[in-house]
Amino acid sequence: MSDNFTPDVHGLIAALMIYPVKSLAGISVTEARLLETGLEWDRHWMVVDADGLFLTQRECPRMALVQPRITPGALELHGPEGERLVVPLQAPGPLRRVQVWDDTLDALDMGKDAALWLQQVLGEPGVRLVRFAPQVQRPCSTRWTGGAPSHTQFADGYPVLVTTEASMDPLNARLAAAGLAPVGINRFRPNLVLGALDAHDEDHLTVLEVEMDAESQVRPRLALVKPCARCPIPNIDPVTAQTHPGVGDALMAYRQDARVNGAITFGMNAIVQAGAGAVLRVGQSVAASYGFE
Repeated sequence: MSDNFTPDVHGLIAALMIYPVKSLAGISVTEARLLETGLEWDRHWMVVDADGLFLTQRECPRMALVQPRITPGALELHGPEGERLVVPLQAPGPLRRVQVWDDTLDALDMGKDAALWLQQVLGEPGVRLVRFAPQVQRPCSTRWTGGAPSHTQFADGYPVLVTTEASMDPLNARLAAAGLAPVGINRFRPNLVLGALDAHDEDHLTVLEVEMDAESQVRPRLALVKPCARCPIPNIDPVTAQTHPGVGDALMAYRQDARVNGAITFGMNAIVQAGAGAVLRVGQSVAASYGFE
């Protein structure tokens, strides 16, 4: 570990997930390059309405049924009826003004064919696919970072979302007690899932350091800065796109977080302190420090 870092707990990377198009289905990967803005290709594309406002499963649950795939040189999207769209990873396009939450920025419009494909598959007239423009920076709010600068692409607010495998156990126990089926951690759309830690340990971690990447000879380091407040998306079944309030109701019973004015939280948002360019791999060991309030 780094000279100035004394860990309190050790674990491992149990899973890595990316979501190439914001609010479409995710991809479980065995390795992913860490960039300053998060994992490579994560939330690099986004669906917007005719006014440029971002679209999510909150407004269109059917987005959960569109499966992305990163292939050599291309993003592929696969619809639930076998529809297929291919977009070059580095596709150019005219700049289009878009809005994600409170941020307004320029993005690259992926063109008429991609727009028509999404409109037909999602049943949403006027929507378009945009790509994060390489020349654009979208800064994260420094309110939670202690003033440290950070950037992300089309993620909600911060580059990386961290959870632990064990955090699903108390939730699924509550669902079982209510007579409901267990759910998977993909409901919460994390990037980095940690194993060999206790349930909700992520709530109290401040710094997370990953074992040295042999290729870059650096130790990736993340700072866990802000609890992730939850919207209704975890209520949406990613397999069927059907909505049921059971997950939200269960979380309401035990996950109200005083740090964010009593909002329901699950997982921690993180920024990249060091190691941009390193590759994260499932199975890598991690060490972390606690910061109890």
